[in-house]
Amino acid sequence: MQEYKTVEKAADDYFIEKKSRFIGYVKPVKTQDEAVSFINEIKSKHWDATHNVYAYVLRDNNIQRYSDDGEPGGTAGMPVLDVILKENVVDVCVVATRYFGGTLLGAGGLVRAYSHTSKIALEAGNIITMAECSVLETTVDYSFYDKLNNLLTSFGANIINTEYADLVKVTLSVKADKENELKNKLTDLSNGKYSLTFITSKFDKI
Repeated sequence: MQEYKTVEKAADDYFIEKKSRFIGYVKPVKTQDEAVSFINEIKSKHWDATHNVYAYVLRDNNIQRYSDDGEPGGTAGMPVLDVILKENVVDVCVVATRYFGGTLLGAGGLVRAYSHTSKIALEAGNIITMAECSVLETTVDYSFYDKLNNLLTSFGANIINTEYADLVKVTLSVKADKENELKNKLTDLSNGKYSLTFITSKFDKI
């Protein structure tokens, strides 16, 4: 399966435009139920807001949904969705909450404001790249531990867990297409003393 981009965490940010307060909320979601639950959560939190606009994109079946929530058609939900699509982010839901400040922004102003709300929300959620990774495990002497760490860093591997006992047991993930090269490098570096054992496959950030 191909690599894809999503957000790392639920987050939020805000800005003021002509006294209107725009709050952008973002959350990684996998299903429509998760997206709708998040939207309802924000709507409940900001029940007194003028608008709670949203958009979400799911990797599964390439589902895309949005709502203007009372704003003029095409000025709110679509701009939020457009930013998500331009950033090429999936499995994500953005809710843009607006508290009207008394000054009309006009159609162009609304599009810019909701686009910016979506952008700062995605930035707050930290866009990451996910790829198919191999989860591997090895156990080494303390004297070799630094060399192992340097090797893993050079391959962009993620340390999942480290157990310190008589020996150091390291569980890690690395892009699947780098698995064999990493295994060979470790064997060479340790003169055949250490090897990596495959545990499972999963999607992980790279």
